[in-house]
Amino acid sequence: MGRRESNKADKQARIREAARALFTERAFADATMRSIAQHAHVGLGTLFSYADDKRDLVFLVFNEDLARVTERALAAPRATMPVLEQLMALFAPHYQQFAREPILARLALQELTFYSAGKQATAFRQIRDRLMLGLVALIERAQRSGGLPAQPAAALVARHVFFVYAGALRAWIASDNPRIAAGLRELRALLRITLGGLAPD
Repeated sequence: MGRRESNKADKQARIREAARALFTERAFADATMRSIAQHAHVGLGTLFSYADDKRDLVFLVFNEDLARVTERALAAPRATMPVLEQLMALFAPHYQQFAREPILARLALQELTFYSAGKQATAFRQIRDRLMLGLVALIERAQRSGGLPAQPAAALVARHVFFVYAGALRAWIASDNPRIAAGLRELRALLRITLGGLAPD
């Protein structure tokens, strides 16, 4: 890494840690771009070169951890596992990560609704799409092996499963004391309903 790239990486790391600290210590509304710049020891203009606004800064903080946990999650399922266990293996690392910093996790989940603009938006969408592609691949494998019916299409099934996971994750992290075991227990019950269906035999 050259000096210029090294300086840029150092500034980004300082900005990320300053935003993480102030978003955690103060209410989101009370942490200003100026205070974050001062805390990171960078100029306000430099800060805006990394993030368009405070919402964008949330994802500057969040994207790196999210990318790392997503890669770990995608490597966790094994084709020899029952489908439910594969899904739990895929989603459990996200619960574990979010439980480490629940304040930031709540903030990120709150701010990502309709998140499509900003310097960090593209990175966030790429991470989300990576997880979705992995989920589709998991469903396709299960359909080929007979673990799931061949219809509906894998992409539609994956989208439904993702919505169940995302809703469960939001409800869990919003609680006063989000315990990983309790969150995963509820997710397992919800996914079991999804895989089993509600129609009478």
